[in-house]
Amino acid sequence: MKNMNIKTIGIIGAGTMGSGINQVMALSGFEVIMMDVKGEFLQRGMENIKNGLSKMLEKEKITLKEKKDAITRIHTTTKLKDMAKADFVIEAAPEIEELKLDIFKRLDAICAKDVILSTNTSSIPITRIASAAKRPDKVIGMHFMNPAPVMKLVEIIRGAKTSDETFATIKKLAEQIGKTPVESKDRPGFIVNRILMPMINEAIFALMEGAASREDIDTAMVLGTNQPIGPLSLVDLIGLDTVLSIMESIYKETRDSKHQPCPLLKAYIDVGKLGMKAGEGFYKYNK
Repeated sequence: MKNMNIKTIGIIGAGTMGSGINQVMALSGFEVIMMDVKGEFLQRGMENIKNGLSKMLEKEKITLKEKKDAITRIHTTTKLKDMAKADFVIEAAPEIEELKLDIFKRLDAICAKDVILSTNTSSIPITRIASAAKRPDKVIGMHFMNPAPVMKLVEIIRGAKTSDETFATIKKLAEQIGKTPVESKDRPGFIVNRILMPMINEAIFALMEGAASREDIDTAMVLGTNQPIGPLSLVDLIGLDTVLSIMESIYKETRDSKHQPCPLLKAYIDVGKLGMKAGEGFYKYNK
C-alpha cells in the first residue's frame, strides 16, 4: 500500500494519546475514525481535541477554517468493526498486552488485507503484537510522544517480519504530518523509554530516600541538564499509572533491576494520585 492511498485513518483510543494523534491526523488533512469503547470517552476525547485546536488558534498556529475543517474530519464510533473503512489503523489503547493482542486479532479480520496496522505501544514488543495478526509484514510500531500535537518525534519500530514497504510507508506518513521519524529495533522500551524510564525511576527513588524535595529534584534536572520539564513533573504529565505500566513491561522483558519500579510510585497510585488527570500526583493541580 502506498502512502498516497491513505485517506482515512482509524485510531483506536480517545485518551490522552489517542485524542492527540487524532488531532494531528485531522489537521494534516486525513479523514479520521476515532474509536473507543464508551461514548463518554469519545466525548472527552473530542473536548481535548477542541481545546487543543483552540490553543493553536490563539497562538496563531492555525486559522479558524483549519480548526473547523479538522473537527469535521473526525468521526467517532464505539464499534471496532468501523475500522473496515480505514486505509490505515493506529492502535492507541491502554498499555495492556492482552488488550492489544485481542484488538489486533480482531482488526486482522475486520480490515482489508492490504491495510497496515500500527501500534502506539511505548514498550510492548511489536513482534509479539504482530503475532496476533495474519499479516505480520504489515504490522509496525508508530510511537508518538506525549503530547502528540506538540512533540516532533515519532519512533518507528519494525517487528521481526515487518516489510520494507510497510516501514517506508509509515516513515513517509510521519514526515507528511510534520514529525521527525527515528527507527528503533524491537527492543524493550525502544529508544526513548529505555533511557527515560530509568531516569524517572531514579528521581522517584531520590524523593523516597529524602535526597531532595520534589521541587529541587525537578529544578536540578531542568537547570542542570537543560531539560524542559523535571522528571517528577513529567511523570504527572504522562500519568503515574502509564509510567508504571511502561516500567513493568520493560522489567518483564529484561529482568534488569534498573527497570524495577520504585515502591513510592506504586504507593502514590494505590491512593489515586495518578498525576494531572487526577488532580494530584507528585504535585497538586486544579482539575
